[in-house]
Amino acid sequence: MIGWDVGGAHLKAARINASGDVEAAIQVPCALWRGLTELHHALDIAMAQLGASRSHAVTMTGEMVDLFPDRQTGVLEIARTMRQRFGDDIRFYCGHGGFVGFDRVAERSADIASANWRATAEIVAKRIARTVFVDIGSTTTDIIAIVDHQAQCKGHDDYSRLVAGELVYCGVVRTPLMALANRVDFCGEKVPVIAEHFATTADIYRVLDELPDEVDQHPSADGAEKTKIASARRLARMIGRDLESADWNGWRDLAKAFRVAQIAKIGEALDVVGKHQSMIVGAGIGDFLIREIAMSRGWEYRSFAQLLNLSETVSQKSTQVAPAVAVALLALE
Repeated sequence: MIGWDVGGAHLKAARINASGDVEAAIQVPCALWRGLTELHHALDIAMAQLGASRSHAVTMTGEMVDLFPDRQTGVLEIARTMRQRFGDDIRFYCGHGGFVGFDRVAERSADIASANWRATAEIVAKRIARTVFVDIGSTTTDIIAIVDHQAQCKGHDDYSRLVAGELVYCGVVRTPLMALANRVDFCGEKVPVIAEHFATTADIYRVLDELPDEVDQHPSADGAEKTKIASARRLARMIGRDLESADWNGWRDLAKAFRVAQIAKIGEALDVVGKHQSMIVGAGIGDFLIREIAMSRGWEYRSFAQLLNLSETVSQKSTQVAPAVAVALLALE
């Protein structure tokens, strides 16, 4: 079984054998807003690495991109593309409704849209009675409370999940820094953040040496190189400065200030959704932030891979592409 998580910026996939063991897990850049040819290209790359499979399970969030006029059209177009590639032995995840074949995608499109978080939450809930599951990706953060082996979600679509604090548009690569805070600390002053797409969260974590190279798959905000110096230059623009106007320690401190703002933004939602919890299960490429949040609260922490007792060779990547792993496991079950 291959599980697919078709996002707006990345394609994630995991190959699971009949015993439920993860054999491989990958993430491929897929700028879906540019057209469905991007998805075909990403699928070519993924299949070259994963090999052929007779069975496929699909979840998605890519229907949200502005390539499509509405989410239903997005779901249908993505599903049609996946069926075109893999034939009839393909199932589409629709949350609490389980899986459907392509013939029922149109009638279940509202349930299929952006349901990848639920797949992972289902797998976590099967294995642990009480926790809060947090997945920080390149673009968004999902926060789901698990109580009595059940996902206690107040929201069931993007709108209601945003209102409930269960979906936070805040990730560790693509989020524009102007979305994190109105002001940040710099050289003893509270400086307003410029409302321009000068830099992204990837710049923070490059400067701080925390961003894994393999997850840094999209161009920088200005299209320039993705070095620590270039990232510091972009950070400086966010407060109306030039790189040469401060030393390296100053720019590291600014990166830390933005980092603090991001943790506070996620923590604010966690205070609401994770109330009365004392443990976090973490996933996504921002897993390193979740560990820190758990430690700062004195909570127990486990990664998604630890929960599944995955081998060391696939542990990190499986945690990073957890919805793809989860949807494959659910389909096998």
